[in-house]
Amino acid sequence: MRILGLDVGTKTVGVAISDEMGWTAQGLETIKIDEERNELGFKRLKEIIDEYGVDTIVVGLPKNMNATIGPRAVACQKFAELAAETFQLPVQLWDERLSTMAAERILISADVSRKKRKKVIDKLAASVILQGYLDSKY
Repeated sequence: MRILGLDVGTKTVGVAISDEMGWTAQGLETIKIDEERNELGFKRLKEIIDEYGVDTIVVGLPKNMNATIGPRAVACQKFAELAAETFQLPVQLWDERLSTMAAERILISADVSRKKRKKVIDKLAASVILQGYLDSKY
């Protein structure tokens, strides 16, 4: 049982994968996307799903701090619906408020340079989202 965690942005999708037991999340990669051209990285996601035997997808839902749904969250909901249809897998939405800030703090505390942080922030945010989801199950 592997679970895929996704941090969906406007230009990239951060990808994380769980271990086979569903206990820990590891950042995998960042996929470039173009929402305006409807290029959502589904071809690469399908390869990852097949390679790892994914049976569930978790998509971060960036709610506003007051728990309302803004334009970015609506885009993530639409992405999740398309993913469920495309991959025929259950897709869970997970409240990801502050996940990118948490990832940024982790990288800063590890003394990672700004240039390097930019390259890994999305997959680390996906790991934070997925780990939160995994922790809630146990």
